[in-house]
Amino acid sequence: MTAAPFTPPTRFAVPGRIAVSNRTATTWQRAVLTEIRRETPQVSTFRFAVPGWQGHLPGQHLMLRLTAEDGYTAQRHYSLASAPDDSGHIELTLDHVEGGEVSGYLHTVARVGDEVEVRGPNSGFFAWPGDRPALLIGAGSGVVPLMSMLRHQRRLRLATPLRLFVSARTRADLIYAEEYAAETTPVLTREGERRRLAADHLAPCFTDGAPRWEAYVCGSNSFAEHASQLLVGLGQPVDRIRIERFG
Repeated sequence: MTAAPFTPPTRFAVPGRIAVSNRTATTWQRAVLTEIRRETPQVSTFRFAVPGWQGHLPGQHLMLRLTAEDGYTAQRHYSLASAPDDSGHIELTLDHVEGGEVSGYLHTVARVGDEVEVRGPNSGFFAWPGDRPALLIGAGSGVVPLMSMLRHQRRLRLATPLRLFVSARTRADLIYAEEYAAETTPVLTREGERRRLAADHLAPCFTDGAPRWEAYVCGSNSFAEHASQLLVGLGQPVDRIRIERFG
């Protein structure tokens, strides 16, 4: 890192041709922080320039590593929020986790021009190639890999159907709120309807003639379990539900 040292606390292709691989990258790359954007009071997006970035698939994640002056390192997995073809840049959207070494550093210490290391992309299981209808369901920061999919669809103007359901406590907690359009249904648990994601929210996606969805669910353990049960109850085949959970 350059300006603010970390101190520990006391192959992309055209849609339909993407080869989804579970290969894990083993080389650390230099990433320079170029922009910080506030999304909500507790969440910010960090944009990095990564020379030689090989690209990623929507839904993949990477490993970010910080190294202190005494050689101590801290590293965490983070989902990629940016579309794959973002001109050598990547974006990570992070909660400010209380006591978190990496998120705490990025939220309170890091400045534009600082350097970190990244390794990836990793895992192809949760990736969306862009060639099949996608039903995306996320809660809180679980929307991050789903936003990569939405941005990918928009950037390439794909005709592939995509629907996004995103759950948050209030509109102020809704990450990327300004980017959502008709394809997105926000579900606010402490405003508006004041209830959890329910079957009737998703039911319009399962009417006669609806697309044959590939479902992607991302959120806490409890949310992932709840959302997947809703999907199965509406007739979504279990083998077409992909889940990424945290917590």
